[in-house]
Amino acid sequence: QVRLVESGGGLVQPGGSLRLSCAASGTIFRINDMGWYRQAPGSDERELVARIPSSGSTNYADSVKGRFTISRDNAKNTVYLQMNSLEPEDTAVYYCNANLQMRRWTYPNDYWGQGTQVTVSS
Repeated sequence: QVRLVESGGGLVQPGGSLRLSCAASGTIFRINDMGWYRQAPGSDERELVARIPSSGSTNYADSVKGRFTISRDNAKNTVYLQMNSLEPEDTAVYYCNANLQMRRWTYPNDYWGQGTQVTVSS
């Protein structure tokens, strides 16, 4: 079994900062890409916020470039999202995603966390 647990969400004023964390645990052979997605209130879509491979360059949604930074600690199987200059439009449930192999002989699959609420409001 694999479990992804997010933390760090909450209520923040416009212009403020939050740092999200997501730790993967369980039977894990290798983690490939890790990323953050979000689903805004009233939307059916879960959009990509940022993604980071096991090695190589990151990619970001245009709306968060220059404000958000994704990073990962491979030793801890953890991905982070530093969010600065937050705007009301960033209000959403943020989901962690990991593409990983449970065992050497299994195919990679996508796993999701339960989501953490981020609310930007004065």
